[in-house]
Amino acid sequence: MGLRLQIVLALAGLMVLAFGPLFFAIASLTRATLIDADERSGRALGEAVAARVSATVQTSHDPQSVEPILREHVQKRDVAASCVFGSDGSRVACAGSPTAVAALRPPANAGESIRRVRDGSGKTLLEVSSPTPHGTLVSRIELDREVDRSFSLVRLVALYMAVFAFALIVFAYFSLTRLIVRPVEQLAAAADRVASGARTLRVPRTGARELVELATSVHSMAGKLIAEEAASLLKIDELTETTTRLTQTQAQLVRSERMASVGRLAAGLAHEIGNPLAAIMGMHDLLVGGDLPAETTQDFLRRMRSETERIQSVVRDLLDFARPEGMTRTDGDADADCDVDTVVDDVVSLVRPQRPFRDVRIERQLAGAGRVAFAGPRLTQVLLNIVLNAGAAIASTGRSGRVIVRARTVDEGARVRIEVEDDGPGVDPSVRDRLFEPFATTKDVGEGTGLGLAVCRGLIESVGGEVGLDDSYAGGARFYVVLPTAAR
Repeated sequence: MGLRLQIVLALAGLMVLAFGPLFFAIASLTRATLIDADERSGRALGEAVAARVSATVQTSHDPQSVEPILREHVQKRDVAASCVFGSDGSRVACAGSPTAVAALRPPANAGESIRRVRDGSGKTLLEVSSPTPHGTLVSRIELDREVDRSFSLVRLVALYMAVFAFALIVFAYFSLTRLIVRPVEQLAAAADRVASGARTLRVPRTGARELVELATSVHSMAGKLIAEEAASLLKIDELTETTTRLTQTQAQLVRSERMASVGRLAAGLAHEIGNPLAAIMGMHDLLVGGDLPAETTQDFLRRMRSETERIQSVVRDLLDFARPEGMTRTDGDADADCDVDTVVDDVVSLVRPQRPFRDVRIERQLAGAGRVAFAGPRLTQVLLNIVLNAGAAIASTGRSGRVIVRARTVDEGARVRIEVEDDGPGVDPSVRDRLFEPFATTKDVGEGTGLGLAVCRGLIESVGGEVGLDDSYAGGARFYVVLPTAAR
């Protein structure tokens, strides 16, 4: 319900509470007043008839001479019937209709009395008993016209109250509409316009003082909200720009760490590429010198071809790893997932020619882990970083060692766990807690930036995975990478 209807209904209820008891009080007072007036009038009439009857009996000394007087009062006044009863209760003289006369009875007390009775037709009568020197006069006086007058007066009061209440409600309705409801509706409409995108709030400046103050407060509040919204939009733009810069910085950091890994790989592979090149150059010199049998020439050519393919394979692996993300060997679209076994094979082929791995045996324990929701180049970068660190740790001891790369599904096939385990010296406890923080490294100055594992953690956590150091392993170091499986 609207505000006007609620206030009008409340006002109507208040009218009922106010005028209802007042109406019943007035009606009761009116009826009581009319009854009292009827009783006084009936008592006076009874006394007057009794006085005439007494005077007549004293003059004529004949009780029967009062009957004409009784008949006269019955005919000229509102007297239904009158009887004079003797001291023994016998009827001395009566006047009126036979039915009304038959209904009259001598009073129980000899004194004056008055009471209301009903006749056979339901009419209300006033029965007045007045003592006389020769008996008791009992008269029944009709009151119907007096009652009708009381009902008319009560109906008039009720009509007046109803008209007054209706007029008051109508006046209140229009007054509320003009003074309260219309300004509130205008204020609500202005607020709706602001909620729809308007940047100004036009509020009513007329009306009651409280409504004007409310409009001013709403205007001030709307201005503050608009200002705060503008500030929030500005902050959102700043956050968006900052996020963009951070994303670009992260990409540059990943690229830098990738190129650093490429540099380390290239340094290790220089010797591996140098030997095939030296062999190719030697066989080339022999072929240029001539005087070789045809079979020897063909053998040299096959060997030169084999060494060239070996160099090409190493260089291709380096280029695939160093190429920016989003580029693959065959097309320009980045894969959303990758095969774990294939990535592990690529990592092993990249690190085997490295100098630290000459005395290190690399083992693969793959159980068909399948595909993970992680780009292949990124997983290669993560595993390559961990494996290179494992090889460098073992090489620092000056003895041979072993690195195991294993992969299996966990959590009922929902995720894949990849572990890189070595039998080296382990991780120094002083850096164990901050191992994955930026610039945390155990290598000598110039051998590492300390960004490798931090970058790896950022890459893994970006897809909802986790990477860490297994504290339960005591035979060296064991790093684990957990990634969600790719959707089928």
